Amino acid sequence: MRLWVLLSLLLLQETLPHVMGQPAKSKHPKEPGENKIKPVNKRVKPKASKMKERESVDSSLKSQSILTQVMDKGHFQKLAPTLSLSAGQSIELRCKGSNVTWNYPSYLDTFKDSRLSIKQLDRYGQLILANSTAADTGEYSCWLQLCNGNKCRKDETKTGSTYIFFTDKEELFVPTPSYFEIVYLNPDKPAVIPCRVTTPSAKVTLHREFPAEEIETDGTDIVYDVKKGFVYQHPTSDHKGIVYCKAESQGAPQISIKYHLLYVEVPKGPPSTTISASSSRADIGDSVHVICTVLGEPDVDVNFRWRYPGQEVHCIGETPISVVTNLSLVRSFYPLPLPDNCICSFPCCECLLMHTNPLP
Repeated sequence: MRLWVLLSLLLLQETLPHVMGQPAKSKHPKEPGENKIKPVNKRVKPKASKMKERESVDSSLKSQSILTQVMDKGHFQKLAPTLSLSAGQSIELRCKGSNVTWNYPSYLDTFKDSRLSIKQLDRYGQLILANSTAADTGEYSCWLQLCNGNKCRKDETKTGSTYIFFTDKEELFVPTPSYFEIVYLNPDKPAVIPCRVTTPSAKVTLHREFPAEEIETDGTDIVYDVKKGFVYQHPTSDHKGIVYCKAESQGAPQISIKYHLLYVEVPKGPPSTTISASSSRADIGDSVHVICTVLGEPDVDVNFRWRYPGQEVHCIGETPISVVTNLSLVRSFYPLPLPDNCICSFPCCECLLMHTNPLP
């Protein structure tokens, strides 16, 4: 009887915890910290991470594309590398930023065209071109300026650019102010025949005037760039002569102006220079205007150095230089104050041409 009672008590001890909803006690000893609540590692929802990634990508795209076109009813459109509009349309471009600089076809500045309006507002720069013409075809770009006091530099990370074709079936070639143009062929750099078109789909060919023939463009030595014209990658003396371009686009072909290709040997030394002064003799305290003239190519970067009694001045980057293309002259003008201890009899001053470099 006692044995039966003991067995019943042992059985009751084993089954009672399960009935009460508590786990049975483990017989093995507990490890240190086994009863502590373990932290739960919550998983980040994939949607949230994707949203963050999308936001970071979008923000990077916005920082790279700051140029937009204003559409009808206040809508905005990011611009592709090229844009085609019909001549006669007006266009408004905006560039985000509080200090924006614009670049556009230079002739709009040359002739101070009233159709062009540029404004800087608080949050963006604005460019408006009204009543566009085929001559307005070209690159339009903007960038932010980072300034520290009076010194400013271009922010390379915040720029925008697009090439706009203002199509005109009557003007397949971008009009130019002249009917004849000289193109210099240098053996050490590509030469461009700038017969650009207003319709990007136009078929353009290059022709020689004498002997009358079409010049084959193989895509290697001679290529056509719709934004530049025909490019001679490696000019030689065989390329010299008079050429013109012909364009066709759903109608009668049109011919460009003529281009005279002149082959130029690379100069091994500085070109000839001449120096002149406003007066050959001056009194103390007077000023003498000295002009140094260089005979050579217009598209050459010329560095001058001035030397005169009492002081040697390096005027590179400071001397005003004007290029007279029709005379092929490059002039450097320097107003020279005479030292108080010098009564100067010309020539007391010397202009040295340090070196010349082709423009990039």
